[in-house]
Amino acid sequence: MIGEFAASDVEDVEAAIDAAHQAFPAWRDLSGWARQEILRKAADILESRTQEVAAAMVRENGKTIAEARGETLRGVALLRFYAAEGVRSVGEVVPSVNAKTLIYTTREPLGVVSIITPWNFPVAIPFWKIAPALVYGNTVVFKPASVTPHCGALVTRVFEQAGLPAGVLNFVTGRGEALGQEMVKNEKVHGVSFTGSNSVGRRIALWASERGVKFQLEMGGKNPALVLPDCDLEQAVTLTVRGAFSYAGQKCTATSRAIVLDAFYDRFSEKLLEKTRALKIGPGSDESTFVPPVVSEDQKISILAAIQKGKSEARLLCGGGAPEGETFKHGYYVEPTVFSDVKPDSYLAQEEIFGPVLALMRARDLSEAIDLANRVRFGLSATIFARDLNSIQEYIRRIEAGIVKVNSETAGVEPQVPFGGMKESSSHSREQGRAAMDFFTSIKTVYVDRAGL
Repeated sequence: MIGEFAASDVEDVEAAIDAAHQAFPAWRDLSGWARQEILRKAADILESRTQEVAAAMVRENGKTIAEARGETLRGVALLRFYAAEGVRSVGEVVPSVNAKTLIYTTREPLGVVSIITPWNFPVAIPFWKIAPALVYGNTVVFKPASVTPHCGALVTRVFEQAGLPAGVLNFVTGRGEALGQEMVKNEKVHGVSFTGSNSVGRRIALWASERGVKFQLEMGGKNPALVLPDCDLEQAVTLTVRGAFSYAGQKCTATSRAIVLDAFYDRFSEKLLEKTRALKIGPGSDESTFVPPVVSEDQKISILAAIQKGKSEARLLCGGGAPEGETFKHGYYVEPTVFSDVKPDSYLAQEEIFGPVLALMRARDLSEAIDLANRVRFGLSATIFARDLNSIQEYIRRIEAGIVKVNSETAGVEPQVPFGGMKESSSHSREQGRAAMDFFTSIKTVYVDRAGL
């Protein structure tokens, strides 16, 4: 037990939306300089509390303390980036056909926006949504995942301590089944930003479309690593293992498929198994842990069921269950699991498992490897390990992913550039970087003519 939190009901959500609606005019009318100053203070406060927030994250969702510190500092970077955005240009002057007419564009905030975030990045994802929403003049109703309310409270308190006016950011906790519909359908809400499952995302899209309000969805991934024989073997194996098994694979950008050319398959597999078997499993609070427990009993049950199904489809090379021993009785642990010779249309190759499970697949050549990588309904992140520039450029041109990497881990993104996927991984909008402005504002085109004919 780490704490008790309110189970908000629909009336609480209505009150939060009303508060945001009432606070909106005054917040909108503040200058960008004034809004950015609050974000700048929030960054300093969060940085001073890095260890406290990281420790809370480990207690609540189980990730390793090293990753939790990194996520907290990413929140600091996001706040500082969007603080700077508060004083940057939001429009442009465009020449008119009439020499006496001034035409320019500016941007206006949407109004009240609902922000619904997942449990796997309970600090970074709220900051990368809330910070741009606020700096561009919106007010917010924020609901974190029901299994990580403490991190959501810490995020909210950082803004409160930085001097954010009452009503500008409103925090509700509870299950999405109870609160989500009101957060989208309420007539005072003008935008919804959601990260989570595809099934919930589709419902949000339907509700928002019925009302004609903006929605932003970031959902699943089935991210491939393409491995060519001319790669640096040590690099390819190390980063594939890290992408697949750090944080027990609970990232939408985690590596879930390694597509290896036939000529290199056995060498790669042998090296990968060696590194996978050497990974340390343990509690997130242990600085030496690489694979922590998964977030909940339900998550563990779901992952083990997927592994059991995979055993009927492909050859299990390692892992495949829960580790045994006294250490592992006090957490929801799953062994890093590798399957070999996974078929393109199998469950292991097609479905997001969201756990420490890696599917190895064979390809005859680069063209087939790219085809296999694209043969899923998701398109979030992808990487290739290779040296040949022609192969790399062909992959960049043909891969169907919003995040395209070369000789890098599929997971891990920077805050100053757009984030998002293709196909069913997103609603085709983008988060982070200046791209966030496109979602959280509307463009206004202004024509100014002189008085008199």
